[in-house]
Amino acid sequence: MTDQHPATSVQRTFVEPEIYYAQLASVHVATGALLTDTDGRILLVKPNYRPHWLIPGGMVDDGEPPELACARELHEELGIQAKIGQLLVVDWAPARGHRTRPILYLLFDAGTLHDPRIRLQHTELDDAAFLTAAEAPGRLSPTVAARIPAALAARDQGITIYRPHND
Repeated sequence: MTDQHPATSVQRTFVEPEIYYAQLASVHVATGALLTDTDGRILLVKPNYRPHWLIPGGMVDDGEPPELACARELHEELGIQAKIGQLLVVDWAPARGHRTRPILYLLFDAGTLHDPRIRLQHTELDDAAFLTAAEAPGRLSPTVAARIPAALAARDQGITIYRPHND
């Protein structure tokens, strides 16, 4: 596609939208939910496909808004109907190993559970537990553990925190 700019008489060539978008980088998008009980303990889950515990959440499906993906994952995996609130933490990790694309992780505030009964989806999860901020890091990988204090600080301050990748 070409276009002539009327003021300068310069001929410009444009890339067709389908070609332009096909050239752009792509990422995997994952979500998590900071859910606490009335004692301020944080809900963590133990997936059966990973060695460490995780913050509840999951991958965003194609075309799905991240906050809806987060709510969907909470309902599917734990039977929880939570209102997904403010975005608390954003972090990014490069492609590594079997993951051929970078991953963008979005951690949302899902509030406080006043009725902490959960219904585990045993096809993906082995366990779930409410843990204090001091207990949680012992069950999490270092990358996931670093999200907990950032999320709590962001919730307290009403801000979003970006955590750049740190190898």
